[in-house]
Amino acid sequence: MVDLKTTYLGLELKNPLVASASPLMEKVDTVRRLEENGVSAVVMYSLFEEQIIHDSLELDHYLTYGTESFAEALTYLPGIGRYSTGPDVYLERLRRLKEAVSIPVIGSLNGVSTGGWIEYAKKIEEAGADALELNIYYLPFEPEQTSLELEETYATLVCDVSSCIQIPLAVKLSPFFTGIANVANRLAQAGAKGLVLFNRFYQPDFDLENLEVVPNLVLSTSNELRLPLRWIALLYGRVNADFALTSGVHTAQDMLKAVMAGASVTMTASELLKNGPKRAAEMLADMQLWMEEHEYESVMQMKGSLSAKAVGSTHALKRTNYIKELSSFKLLP
Repeated sequence: MVDLKTTYLGLELKNPLVASASPLMEKVDTVRRLEENGVSAVVMYSLFEEQIIHDSLELDHYLTYGTESFAEALTYLPGIGRYSTGPDVYLERLRRLKEAVSIPVIGSLNGVSTGGWIEYAKKIEEAGADALELNIYYLPFEPEQTSLELEETYATLVCDVSSCIQIPLAVKLSPFFTGIANVANRLAQAGAKGLVLFNRFYQPDFDLENLEVVPNLVLSTSNELRLPLRWIALLYGRVNADFALTSGVHTAQDMLKAVMAGASVTMTASELLKNGPKRAAEMLADMQLWMEEHEYESVMQMKGSLSAKAVGSTHALKRTNYIKELSSFKLLP
């Protein structure tokens, strides 16, 4: 019998399939169905810094600033919709969810400043979360701000949050850094036990008829797997943190590739949103079948088997692959 068990953030999980933050976490019954169909853990939708600020202050520009850049914000924040609830409601939903399921529930906190809002990391822990995912996003649009200043802000925030909680902390990163490897290493040293690669920011679009900036939600495809796959394969064994691969996980093959790159878990939302919780069971069954056919005994046996560390060189994952891709392309006659 194939052993699908894995560990992530010190948590023992029955398999590598985790449901990432999405509207599916709104209802306890839906999360129960995810658990019944084999999902090993779930990530709550994010509690935004802006929501906490709004709970204690008058509504200001921070509530809407940059909302179209957050995956969850398209649902939760604009127009003070159904998800733009205060932090107390979020914490109560987290408590109810923990009481209803036996799989780990990972809280999610979204913000960038080092203000008093980070105290809610402790409140999320007290509400029963098994771990916390810090979803950092800031749009550095000021020409005077340097990459070093931005990275220092991230490291300081991770240090501040990790120092106030006992549960493990994961950080969800974007790929838009000058030196991803260095940033990943700094965040691990600052207290991150896990790194989630990568945050899939939804970008606004322009409505040419009404001359408005509008949200345009597009779910992911398996093609988006390649970017996080490459970086996890490069960083596995070089950065002291667990890796979660998110963006582009739709099939058992996507999960297998992620584990072979070095990911402890794979996170998916788009596939479950499109096909419902039952899709999780299908993906896991396909994964197990493939492993049996290829004589793998466990997930841990294959973990990192195609990482740069395992193959002994980063050459195939770096520029040579780029050159090979270009030279292999043939124009149609």
